[in-house]
Amino acid sequence: MGSLDRADLQIIKELQENSRITLTELASRVGLSKTPCQLRMRRLEEQGYITGYTALVDHNKLGLSHIAFVQVTLNDTSSKALTAFNKAVLKIGEVEQCHMIAGGFDYLLKIRTRDMVAYRMVLGEKISTLPHVLQTSTFVVMENVRDVGL
Repeated sequence: MGSLDRADLQIIKELQENSRITLTELASRVGLSKTPCQLRMRRLEEQGYITGYTALVDHNKLGLSHIAFVQVTLNDTSSKALTAFNKAVLKIGEVEQCHMIAGGFDYLLKIRTRDMVAYRMVLGEKISTLPHVLQTSTFVVMENVRDVGL
C-alpha cells in the first residue's frame, strides 16, 4: 500500500462524516474534479483503507438503548485459547465491540441490549459460556455523552 496524501485523507474524513455525499460534493470539498476523486475513492477501497459503508442508526428508537461494557478474564491465554474465544465471541449478536486488552484483564466487550433483563440473559447464557472465561465484570452505561459517528 502506498502512502496517502492530503486529498486521500480528506476523502476519508468526508466519507466518515457522510458516506452518502454525492461525488460532485465530495470532489468539491477536497478540491478535485469528479473523475480524479472517483479514482482515488476506488483506489482507497481496493487498498483496504475504506472497508465499507454503513448506516448509523438510532439505537433508542430500535429499543436497544442498554449498553454495558464487560471486562473478561480468561483462565488460559495461549494462542489456542485466544483463537477459540475470538471465534466464539463473533457469534454473539449483542456484542457490538470486542477488544483484546493489555492490562489487568484480557478482553473488553461492548454489549447492546434492550434492557437489564436482556443483558443478564446475554451475560449468563452467552458471554459466561464462551471458551476459557474465568471471570467477568460489568460496567453499565448511565448516559452516552459522546459516541463518534452519531
